[in-house]
Amino acid sequence: MNADVVIVGGGLVGSSAALHLALRGQRVMVVEKNSPGRHASGVNAGGLRRLNRHLPEIPLAVAAAEMWRDMRTLVGSDCDVKLGGQVRVAENDADMHALEERATQVRALGFTHEQVIDRDRLYRLVPALAPHCVGALYVAGDGFARPYHALTAFRHKAEALGVDYRTGLRVTDVDRPGERWRLMAEDGGVFEAPVLVNCAGAWAHHLCASLNEPVPLTVGAPMMMVTERLPMFLEPVVAAASRKLSFKQMQNGTVLIGGAHRGGHDLARETTSIDFRRLGESSRNAAALFPRMRDVRIVRAWAGLEAFLPDDIPVIGPSLTAPDVYHAFGFCAHGFQLAPVVGRILSELIVDGRSSLPIAPFSIGRFQKVAVAD
Repeated sequence: MNADVVIVGGGLVGSSAALHLALRGQRVMVVEKNSPGRHASGVNAGGLRRLNRHLPEIPLAVAAAEMWRDMRTLVGSDCDVKLGGQVRVAENDADMHALEERATQVRALGFTHEQVIDRDRLYRLVPALAPHCVGALYVAGDGFARPYHALTAFRHKAEALGVDYRTGLRVTDVDRPGERWRLMAEDGGVFEAPVLVNCAGAWAHHLCASLNEPVPLTVGAPMMMVTERLPMFLEPVVAAASRKLSFKQMQNGTVLIGGAHRGGHDLARETTSIDFRRLGESSRNAAALFPRMRDVRIVRAWAGLEAFLPDDIPVIGPSLTAPDVYHAFGFCAHGFQLAPVVGRILSELIVDGRSSLPIAPFSIGRFQKVAVAD
């Protein structure tokens, strides 16, 4: 295939970029070392969240929310989107004060989606909540989708538009002998295109290093667990102001519990392991806010490999050391919501030379002179 753009990494961000570029008439190849979604994209919590975003991410998260609401138009599937809202619960006056300050910060930026709600409204939204809570920060229209369903829909739509996926091929070397980037794969395959996009997730820093553009990326394995099926009792996604907890009831009645606790991992072998002590903390946090969970059975736990950066926001934008290279990685376990709009931004940068949304805070230049941490 004579490609205009080659994307390294076929997860949700890479597939979104491929789809949006194909919509703009670009010939795109995606090179993926495993199967798409093998790591972060297929095993995350699927959160669709504007609530409590890092401030530079808010414009992107707001734009992405509009895209998720009309996802069927983009990819031909609703990706099992459920937009029942999200709440961040205050358990005491100190929590409530922190949430009020947060809402003030967001309003100062011109956004009004985060609302402080009192105890009465909180319990109307979440009647199963333990009785000690005093209020919350609430975003109507947030929610979740099913990650693997979303990834599959993005890939199928991209392929229908002519995107060529090459899977099971690990890139081993990158160079630019002329006006085209050349990628060598483990099997001896060679892929060339004028434009290179780095969506390699937990392996993105290896590609950056080959471009003389090191980043202090670290790898973590956020853990999640899911319960047996229960009668429906919860509509919004619930988080807590002073606990590590993400708590949602899926469409089939199971409850998905996370909280940013990390398990073990071996990046070279691409494996993860469960830390049951930390999972126990997630279980106790869930039971503290939802007493009905104390005798519920956990049926499965897992962890996926994610890329983290020191300031907890991703890199999005052009390389500063190599021509016609663009990065989108390091989403720090909260990139699912952003993937559709990041793909659109990458297509704008490549085709138009500019982004329609502010991306300066995500420049890789903020890590200049900082060494990579394995």
